[in-house]
Amino acid sequence: MMRTNYIEAYNEAVFETDKQAALAVVEQALSDGYTPEDIVFNLVIPAVEAMMIRIEQDTDSNLAQHFMTAQIAADVTEKMLEKFSRPPEIIGRVVIGAAYGDLHSLGKRIVMGCLKSMMIDVIDLGINIRAEQFVDAAVEHEAQVIAISAMMVHTATGENGSLKVRELLHERSLEHKIKLVVGGAPYRFDPALYAKVGADAWAPDGVTAARVIAELIREVKV
Repeated sequence: MMRTNYIEAYNEAVFETDKQAALAVVEQALSDGYTPEDIVFNLVIPAVEAMMIRIEQDTDSNLAQHFMTAQIAADVTEKMLEKFSRPPEIIGRVVIGAAYGDLHSLGKRIVMGCLKSMMIDVIDLGINIRAEQFVDAAVEHEAQVIAISAMMVHTATGENGSLKVRELLHERSLEHKIKLVVGGAPYRFDPALYAKVGADAWAPDGVTAARVIAELIREVKV
C-alpha cells in the first residue's frame, strides 16, 4: 500500500495539472522501493477514479484540467508499464475515433488517457473515420468496444456515422461481440440521442466515458 504522503502529493500535482511534479512524486516512490505496479494500481488509477467522482459532482469542472489529468495518467502509466516485472493483464480493447466529417480530437484524447491508465488497450483511428473503418478495425484487433466521438449534430447523426456502424454490426452478426458507445456535445444537449443513433451507451464527458467503456468491456466478456 502506498504511503499517504505519496498519494496526497500525487493527487495535488494532478489537480494542479503539474506533470513534472507528478512525475517527481513517481520517481521518488520508485527510489523508495515502490514497484511500478504499486504506482499504477495504487496511485494512478485511484487518482483517475477520484477525478471521475469529482466530475460527477461538479458538472462545470474545467475541460482543460480533465485533459491534463488524463494525459498525466497516460504518460505515467506508459512509463511504468515499461518497468513492469511482467506484462500487465489488459482488461480489454477499444477502437476509438471521431465520426466521419468530424475533425475534433480533444474529447477523444481525454478518453484515451483515462483508458490507458485503466489497463485498457486503445486503437486510435484518428478523426474523420468512416463506419466501415470502425468495424473493420474492431474485428481486426478483437476489440470489445467501438467508441465514436462527435462534436456536431450532423456528424453524430450522419448516414456514415454511428447509425451505419450499428447497421454493419447487425449485418455481420457482431452485436453480441462488439458494443458501441458515443460521446460529444450533441449527446449532452439530447441525452436520448445515443439510442437514436444505435449506440449501446453514451457518456457526458471524456473522463466518465472511460468508466462506461470499461463496463461495456466487462459486459461483453461475461
